Amino acid sequence: MDEFSFLRYLNETTNASGPNGRYILRFSSPGQYSKITALLQEEQEHYPNLGQIRISPLLGALLCPEGTLDPKTLRDQFGVIAEKDEPVNILAASALDKELSSGLPWGIRRIGASEAWSVSTGHHIRIGVIDTGADFSHPDLRSSLSRGVNLLSPMSPPHDDNGHGTHIAGTIAASGGSKGMMGVAPRALIHPVKAFDHNGSAYVSDIVLGIDWCVQNRMHIINMSFGMKSKSQALLNTVRKAYNAGIVVVASSGNDKKSNGADYPARYPYTISVGATGRDGRIAPFSNRGSRIDIYAPGEKVKSCWLGDGYKEMNGTSMATSHVSGAIALLLAQRPGLSPAEIKRRLRRTARPLPSGAAGKSKTSYPPGEVNASRLLRGGGRKAPAAGAKKPAGKSS
Repeated sequence: MDEFSFLRYLNETTNASGPNGRYILRFSSPGQYSKITALLQEEQEHYPNLGQIRISPLLGALLCPEGTLDPKTLRDQFGVIAEKDEPVNILAASALDKELSSGLPWGIRRIGASEAWSVSTGHHIRIGVIDTGADFSHPDLRSSLSRGVNLLSPMSPPHDDNGHGTHIAGTIAASGGSKGMMGVAPRALIHPVKAFDHNGSAYVSDIVLGIDWCVQNRMHIINMSFGMKSKSQALLNTVRKAYNAGIVVVASSGNDKKSNGADYPARYPYTISVGATGRDGRIAPFSNRGSRIDIYAPGEKVKSCWLGDGYKEMNGTSMATSHVSGAIALLLAQRPGLSPAEIKRRLRRTARPLPSGAAGKSKTSYPPGEVNASRLLRGGGRKAPAAGAKKPAGKSS
């Protein structure tokens, strides 16, 4: 590759008229990527549009804004793979205004979180919540939030302008005490990674950068309460690298009522894929279900923190995912050496069984059940099979 010709091409096609859309550019070798990124930093004054291109160190890729990039030209002339930067959306089905009537929402009670607090409260476990940010002024979150990042506006803090991220943070780790809301792991630390805008929309490139940040800042858990319908090799590669770094990646399966479906990234084998249950202990009507789901958790009429010191009930596998992330935080504070694969096996083994046949067919000897925090910490429960329904190559699940 002629690196300078490549830079000239990027400069000419970035933000040019008649946009073809956003792209993620992946290189044939780490050496090629290193040369290009070094030149990008050195030559920006000669190529002004290159300052708009973002770099993903973990993925070894360039994230390009809208322009007139041509994937065929990039492949044939420069040997660079161009992947369309697809949109991603948060996975909350609906929202209802509610006051906080109790400091312990039903989902927290349902999974036995309070019973586990005599053993673990999630102390010092770092959770990267890739979402819309968080409300740092909320009284129930003031002790639960730590440094994060705003990927949409890097010079600004990750303040929430949507509400979804605040809701997720509350379920995971709110610590309001007797007069406020309590989350699953009240002494865990939430690091808000703002990748979604006020409409709850993002691009794959924003998620890739969010995972980058979580790996570089040594998160223990990444909560991903969002999904997309299409595959992304860039997202798969980044999730795999987080998994291989020992980070537990928890992802929402989706709200499409599919009997054997899951959105990406929950569909990838390196995640813990979460479906939703209701107050009756059955799979929620909106939730995906089947062999692609690893665990279920409360996701129907879940009350949690909201913007402006408020609270709101929401439905969705987003809400279920936050319960699972909190439960894993309790476990990791007690057993810090567990790998992501070991945690997945333990979740399945200790889950509360769902009503007969509710979870559908499974490739394991038992279908996935509903997370139970107190049993998770004790380690008892059903005997787990040697392999799960979603098995990474070369890895146990």
